[in-house]
Amino acid sequence: MRFWSYLLICLFGLSAPAMAETDPDRASMFERMKTGGHILMIRHALAPGNGDPANFQIGDCSTQRNLDGRGREQATAIGKMLRSKGIASARVYSSQWCRCYETAELLALGPVAELPALNSFFELTQNREPHLKALRKFITEQPPDGRLVILVTHFVTVSAITGEGVSSGEGVLLKLNKNAPFEVVGRVNFDR
Repeated sequence: MRFWSYLLICLFGLSAPAMAETDPDRASMFERMKTGGHILMIRHALAPGNGDPANFQIGDCSTQRNLDGRGREQATAIGKMLRSKGIASARVYSSQWCRCYETAELLALGPVAELPALNSFFELTQNREPHLKALRKFITEQPPDGRLVILVTHFVTVSAITGEGVSSGEGVLLKLNKNAPFEVVGRVNFDR
């Protein structure tokens, strides 16, 4: 009896990590990312606080709310997870805010290009509609069978485009279509 108990414990111990990775929705989203024709919008990694200081300036990280050590670890872990799922590279775009750009760089999935349409309009509400119009145009111009596009941006931008609220370091996967701009596939939590 002792042998069988030991065998069951060993088998369960070996299968537990595999069971943790069998969430069908999550697994299918990673598979979709490899097939092309998808955009992954990611909210920047952890950056303590809310909004930006009154003296905020694009291009001067000392005037902005930035990633902390946990945020840098989180961004690096997201990139590592994507690579472990077979996503070795992507076309990566970022808001010009330092916390987004640093998140995008730490993903280590390819060169990062600034895309002003991804910039926050949380405090600059006059920029909301022009940014969203430009971002929707950018999305519709992406090939429906092209390689994965990653957009690193802010809560307000992800929410306005997808209708989903995400925490720092979470994402939303979009599927590009030939006859329509895109459809929301679902949220991606990289912490699980």
